Amino acid sequence: MTTAVTPATDPRSRVDGLGWVSRAVFPDDRVGLTVGGALPAGHRAVARYAVVPSVTRARFLVPLGAPRAGAASLLAYNALRPPKVRALRAALGGLARLGGAGLAPFPTLTVSVPVGAPVAELLLTERLAAALGGTPLLAACGVRPPDPNVKPTLQLFTVDGRPRGYAKIGWNDATRALVTAEASALRALRAVTGVVDHPTPPGLLTETAWAGQAVAVIEPLPRDVRGVPADDPPRIAALLAVARRGEPAGTPRPLASSTFLTRLAAQAERAAQAEPAGTRAVAAVAALARRHGDTAVEFGHWHGDWVPWNLGTHDGRLVAWDWEHSGPDVPVGFDLAHDAFQRSLVLRAEPAAVAAAAVDGQMDRHGAGLGLGPAQRRLVADAYLLEMWLRTWRLADAGAGWNGALHPALLDVIEKRHSD
Repeated sequence: MTTAVTPATDPRSRVDGLGWVSRAVFPDDRVGLTVGGALPAGHRAVARYAVVPSVTRARFLVPLGAPRAGAASLLAYNALRPPKVRALRAALGGLARLGGAGLAPFPTLTVSVPVGAPVAELLLTERLAAALGGTPLLAACGVRPPDPNVKPTLQLFTVDGRPRGYAKIGWNDATRALVTAEASALRALRAVTGVVDHPTPPGLLTETAWAGQAVAVIEPLPRDVRGVPADDPPRIAALLAVARRGEPAGTPRPLASSTFLTRLAAQAERAAQAEPAGTRAVAAVAALARRHGDTAVEFGHWHGDWVPWNLGTHDGRLVAWDWEHSGPDVPVGFDLAHDAFQRSLVLRAEPAAVAAAAVDGQMDRHGAGLGLGPAQRRLVADAYLLEMWLRTWRLADAGAGWNGALHPALLDVIEKRHSD
């Protein structure tokens, strides 16, 4: 009989980021996790991680036992990170190259399983190693505060430090839906080859259901990929390539007869059944139809989270990742609107009303490049803002909680725009 790990040494009992990540990555209670304590009776150790910088302030889980993999987990894609984070990771990567001795000042998290237990059944890294060809893999993981809208992501490396993939873990309804959506989007993008100006997406390596979770392993980015600057101007040709996927420009269709408006109305009705504020969304969809129903606009795909921090360059080509909100049948220009909205909301920490005004400004400056006249630009902006509130509701309804920056402020903004 095995002995249960005590809450004092098992980080899964914690309510902070380390506890949240540990529960997502090691959900099976047959797996022992100990920090600074003895292994459960009858267990054998199968992996060790340095908890950096401490248990109470954990930010990284760095794999031990393979110095090159540990160093790579801290140094890979460091050029994409902010300068302070880059400097810290570079210093830690130097220590990791020394192996366990270099990371000895940090607490050690030991993973153990009962002797004779099927490791591939209990550990996600073993399951994924088998799915990706059988080569042993080590995993590193960033640690963030608990967030029901965030997915723990394992960076997978071979023993010699070669990046093998990113395993995104959907652990609740909201994040399972996002992981599944991104896997679907990347499968569809396999057919989009040779399209001029289309950004290169990472490939989908495998997708699996495991311990009640949805897991998708995404191909590593090119080693020398570089992030685009935060003030990078909109890449209109790339936005059009994403929208059209190599097809000719679509014939504009009136909003009133579009399947997009039908979907928007159906989602608002579902929101109204689940949430009092949803009745305001129903009214907003009706107002959108009254105001813009006769306006014709081109419909197409969108990336869904087109922002500078999801874009990079490699060999002169644009690279785009994080396709979890991608989808078809939206007004062309949604990605342009999203870019302006998120730069304002996230980078400049401006309120929803200011972010909405930033959308209008960006549409006025660059909408013509997408073939949008003044009426179409206002339609795209108004429809995008409503789409964003419905996305916020979908995530909240799936257990992620409300985004305080968008609810109820974004509904207030939408209603004021329709009354102007």
